[in-house]
Amino acid sequence: MIQLHDIRYVRLGTRDLTGARRYAEKILGLSVGACHGREKTSRQLYFRSDDRDHTLVYFDGDPADHTVGFEVRSQADLEGAAQELERLQHHIHIGNAAECEQRRVRAFINFKDPSGNAIDLVVQPHHSGVPFFPSRDTGNTGFSHIGLRTTNATRDEAFWTGVLGAKVSDRIGDAPLLRIDEIHHKVALFPSAGSGVQHVNHQVASIDDIMRTWYLLQREGVRTVFGPGRHPTSGAMFLYFEGPDGMTYEFSSGVSRIADPHHQPRQFPFRPESLCMWGSQPDIPEFRS
Repeated sequence: MIQLHDIRYVRLGTRDLTGARRYAEKILGLSVGACHGREKTSRQLYFRSDDRDHTLVYFDGDPADHTVGFEVRSQADLEGAAQELERLQHHIHIGNAAECEQRRVRAFINFKDPSGNAIDLVVQPHHSGVPFFPSRDTGNTGFSHIGLRTTNATRDEAFWTGVLGAKVSDRIGDAPLLRIDEIHHKVALFPSAGSGVQHVNHQVASIDDIMRTWYLLQREGVRTVFGPGRHPTSGAMFLYFEGPDGMTYEFSSGVSRIADPHHQPRQFPFRPESLCMWGSQPDIPEFRS
């Protein structure tokens, strides 16, 4: 079985790099990462949220083009993952030197999950020797998880748990919340008509950071689509808001950890109170009952 070590980055296409940069700095509070070599002319913007080299990339391309990167521990693990995916008849792409340079990794493979979500498995991704300084005081402690769209949640849960080694922490209706370490979830699969990243999460230090962002969004005319609220599953306080190209971003704080190897996932019905225990109503298609 493939073992994912951590989530590393998300890559998003956009037709407006200038607007994406403005949003990432002014709203998300991310810092722009340095460009190296051929990246300077590749029309890609790298953003940092913690001590990793980058966790978000906007590139000049189709806004529906999304890729999520996960780290594995070693080259041997990467090669074993490639062999296992090929055995299961998943097409894989082995990154060439230029593509590895773009991702700032030693090596990677790319494949798609059964719904068509593009996944990179990477080895030896770069860290930054420069401390992370946010472009505004968000309290950001780092990129933490992604929501993915699934066209068949039961099938995709079996793939993520049976092939990629994730574990189910809880379910909301058919939507599984999946962990790859002790953090409650690094991936959430939400039933939808198609594939792609459904939301991008950053953790912040406290509810004060969430509320400061909430007031900032109102001043800047950025639409809040869910929250402020609190998830009864992970216990995290949250705020979801609209980003470039219709992407949804989430700030959350206080996510729980699961250390018990015998943890039994809880089943929550798919209704608003299973998504927010404070009573906030979501304006997100995959969250509407």
